[in-house]
Amino acid sequence: MTRPRRARLDVLLVDRGLAPTRSKAQALVLAGEVFSQGQRLDKPGQLVDVSVELSVRAGRAWVGRGAQKIAPVLEAFGLDPQGRRVLDVGASTGGFTQLLLERGAAEVIALDVGRNQLDWKLRSDSRVHVLEGRNARHLVAGELPFVPDWAVIDVSFISLEKVLHPVVACVAPGGTIVALVKPQFEVGREHVGRKGLVRDLERHREVLVRLVRFVLRGGWSVRGIRPAGLKGAQGNQEYFVHIVKTPDQRPDWQAWIDVALERCGGDA
Repeated sequence: MTRPRRARLDVLLVDRGLAPTRSKAQALVLAGEVFSQGQRLDKPGQLVDVSVELSVRAGRAWVGRGAQKIAPVLEAFGLDPQGRRVLDVGASTGGFTQLLLERGAAEVIALDVGRNQLDWKLRSDSRVHVLEGRNARHLVAGELPFVPDWAVIDVSFISLEKVLHPVVACVAPGGTIVALVKPQFEVGREHVGRKGLVRDLERHREVLVRLVRFVLRGGWSVRGIRPAGLKGAQGNQEYFVHIVKTPDQRPDWQAWIDVALERCGGDA
């Protein structure tokens, strides 16, 4: 008797034209949008019969890719924004802000160095405080509309280390920071390849190790490291780091980095 052929779920989604790339397929699965006979499939790497029925339910109309980057990561970190007051640094069109509000955040400060990027529906939402033309490097504790319980960070063309101190200073003691790490803006130019890609996972490891040590020197703790739900617009693998504004020298952060890199499947 011939055994049924099996394939990875993310690969099968691409083969059937239900997702354009494996990274997009993985994001759809982690966002809870892939089903088989009414049952949600939640593991991108699970092996399924190649003849299995698959469907992708129409997702929300996200205003930015950030929503799909952070959605599965919040779940993986066990973080619930319900009732939280959040500072969104690098808000851009508002992907993070939109997701946080949909998941119950009480208020969000949408801060960005640019202007007129935030989606109009979010801009007109009474729960959103818009701070445009503001450089996060120069934030001062006490100047925001409220003291945030949380901060989420997505900045480009600058090292994350440049904004962490001022952002963390604005967050309440014991508060949560979920920061997106972009290796392409952390490594030297000699390590950035064609189309701005950083493919060497050892460079990714160096970036994550350096950032964790920076966080620990600041007197804060690291509670988790995960790959982003979607790759960057140019195809770079990015990562989220879960930081808490309290000292806690956890010994297992090296293992978290190892697991995060393994989850990338060797594909940066």
